[in-house]
Amino acid sequence: MSIIAVYPGTFDPITNGHIDLIERGSKLFSKLIVSVAAFPSPSKKPAFSVEERLEMAEAALGHLPNVEVTGFDTLLATFVQSRNATVILRGLRAVSDFEYEFQLASMNRQLVPDVETVFLTPAEQYAYISSSLVKEVAALGGNVTKFVTPAIARALDQRLRK
Repeated sequence: MSIIAVYPGTFDPITNGHIDLIERGSKLFSKLIVSVAAFPSPSKKPAFSVEERLEMAEAALGHLPNVEVTGFDTLLATFVQSRNATVILRGLRAVSDFEYEFQLASMNRQLVPDVETVFLTPAEQYAYISSSLVKEVAALGGNVTKFVTPAIARALDQRLRK
């Protein structure tokens, strides 16, 4: 059976935790579409443009033949339908993520009833990593090479170092 999944996010920037989930998700689905949100939620202020986030994700995921990286600027439910996907992949790092993710999954089930949300947890060494935390560490001059690819660490250093 051919199953297309969408893994949506801001990916500002894509972290090793995201990459871990994508690598594992790529083994579960025929095709995994990593969907970079052009317009993130109002609470998020991206450090990188959507074009830069797409380039970083493509570079980090180029080794995965069944993974496609694309941007989207619509309602996620609309995007998922337009790509004939039947699964939305989401990551759960901690219990604190669950309530928000549960709300999103419930709303998406109302909007696209034939699309399932599947949750994966990251490998333990990535469970605490978030793009926001990585950006904060980079902005304050910390070493983020354990959390992102070398190219992304350089981009963060150039963009955020004070």
